[in-house]
Amino acid sequence: MAREPAKCVGPGIDMTDKRQRQVYLLVTAGGSGTRMGASVPKQFLELGGKAILHRTIEKFVNAVPDVKVVTVLPEAQVETWKEYCLMRDFLCPQRIVCGGLTRFHSVRNGLEAVPDGVLVAVHDGVRPLLSEAFVRQMVLRAQEVPALVPVLPCVDTMKALRRNPSTGELETVEGVMVDRSLLYAAQTPQIFHSELLKKAYGQAYETAFTDDASVAAKAGIPLSYILGERGNIKITTPEDLDLARAVMSLSFCF
Repeated sequence: MAREPAKCVGPGIDMTDKRQRQVYLLVTAGGSGTRMGASVPKQFLELGGKAILHRTIEKFVNAVPDVKVVTVLPEAQVETWKEYCLMRDFLCPQRIVCGGLTRFHSVRNGLEAVPDGVLVAVHDGVRPLLSEAFVRQMVLRAQEVPALVPVLPCVDTMKALRRNPSTGELETVEGVMVDRSLLYAAQTPQIFHSELLKKAYGQAYETAFTDDASVAAKAGIPLSYILGERGNIKITTPEDLDLARAVMSLSFCF
């Protein structure tokens, strides 16, 4: 269903300004959800009466109404998602792309559907709790920098440990001191100038590529950072889902 393009998306974001880059959402939902222990992939579990993936995409559509959506799914789940969207009357226009062997390969597949000269926000499909205001804040800032990554300072004391191969017990790594003040946890969405990220994903895969920022950094793209949101959790375990449902019940950000 076609939507009337919005003239203004949030305070200070005038999408009719030709100097502003169009926004693409590349949402990765390629996981099987083995840690969740559910009978369906975690992105299809219900949160407040809607699939987690539905809520995630909806958050971006509400924040930036003319966003272009690319949804990356396992090939076996493509028809399931299409049927869900039809049955639930979720008529968000989107390009559905089959995922790859790893997250790296899934994002690379998705980027084939993204043109040069736009902003591409790569976001985990199981992070539905970020606020619309934060999405708009990131989009506005990302117009000015080639790569923007949301991060949160680590608040816990960090320990360097390794598992003893003989006993399986965790042991201290001697001589390694971890300075908590230097440690930050990366979140998504991570937003990039699309032509730069597409070039970065032309590199050969490395196990060190744990997120898009690590791929961009290896390609020499300068990274900028913004403080993220504590509520922007990634739902990967039953405990995460319980927490998300508790947040929903309190109507935070919804």
